Amino acid sequence: MLVKAPKGTKDNLPGEVYKWQFLEERFRDAAARYGFLEIRTPVIEHTELFARGIGDTTDVVEKQMYTFEDYGGRSITLRPEGTAGAVRAYLEHKLYAETRPAKMWYEISCFRYEKPQSGRLREFHQFGVENFGSHNMLADAEVIALADEFLRGLGIAELALRINSIGCPACRPVYRKRLMDFLADRYDALCDTCKSRYERNPMRILDCKSPVCQDLVRGAPVMIDSLCDECKTDFDALRENLSAMGIDYEVDSGIVRGLDYYTKTAFEFVSNQIGAQGTVCGGGRYDHLMRELGAGEDIPGVGFGLGIERLLLVLEASGIEIPLPKRADALVVFLDAGEAKTEALRVAKELRAAGLACEVDTAGRPMKRQFQYADRIGAKYCVILGEEELRTREATVKDMVTGEQKRVPFAKIAGALK
Repeated sequence: MLVKAPKGTKDNLPGEVYKWQFLEERFRDAAARYGFLEIRTPVIEHTELFARGIGDTTDVVEKQMYTFEDYGGRSITLRPEGTAGAVRAYLEHKLYAETRPAKMWYEISCFRYEKPQSGRLREFHQFGVENFGSHNMLADAEVIALADEFLRGLGIAELALRINSIGCPACRPVYRKRLMDFLADRYDALCDTCKSRYERNPMRILDCKSPVCQDLVRGAPVMIDSLCDECKTDFDALRENLSAMGIDYEVDSGIVRGLDYYTKTAFEFVSNQIGAQGTVCGGGRYDHLMRELGAGEDIPGVGFGLGIERLLLVLEASGIEIPLPKRADALVVFLDAGEAKTEALRVAKELRAAGLACEVDTAGRPMKRQFQYADRIGAKYCVILGEEELRTREATVKDMVTGEQKRVPFAKIAGALK
């Protein structure tokens, strides 16, 4: 249907957009205070970027990407997440030659083909941050602190930070063997997707959403028990840094994250306000993604993605109201006649030039109904231009809260309202 949005997408109407704008302003402010600068990348990328970066055994690449061939025969994909595009831009424009670390934030729309449900759409939106160029666990602690400060600054009380280490190429082979040994006699009961992952990437099985597979992996060995010395040291350092910053956390060995590029740190902020879909923000470290995407060296990175739709659900479930924006300081009320209309347009332009939000009635309402319109738009004042006002060149300014009225010369209306 031409008048129905595609399944899994949602219009953000004028009566709701103010909530998004409020969150955008708060996130932009938080990112700036941590020294992150905004980056804007294309919504389309070459498919190989995500296949190589995210991992061809992930649900995202195997089942969820919106991929098409353009008129030039190139395989193009609507971005399913933000990190790969930011890394691509970092490498393409040789930002690694500048001061490290490079600290970036973004607000993006993403696309994944999956069953729409509360807080999970096929087109969804994220805030994200990336820190490129630092091996130090202070970088991990900093991006976690940014998310923690932003979320708690909104007043969300029921929020838990969970952290884990998912190892590195040095220790993952040991864990891989332990996990495969554990799953060997359960192989026949796995879903078809997980059977295909058994040899290629058995850790992905831990992230399977099938209830059968979730039950089969219960009691499986955990990565945190197989960490190499370096990963153990870094995980201890992360915990120390978080404690030094006064950030509460719990270690959750079940966090795997759904993208293959993660190494070492993995974390999630979870709210119990939205049930099973409780992850509001998730991220971690990816020390080898740059080389995988064509860099000549391993340039470390750490970041997170924070779902805006889910965040709005959490705020609503928590009873946190976002303040309504100011729509109009004043409505110019006038007789629909030549001179009055001309004067109304002149006054409105003068008020706007003075920095005031001002409206005039564009629907041709009688003056009485214009006052009703002023109430609906929340105008603080009505600047009334009737016959008497035009004759004396003095407007009647009415306070719409107290009802008080006073006469003001046309030349002084802006000053009086300000």
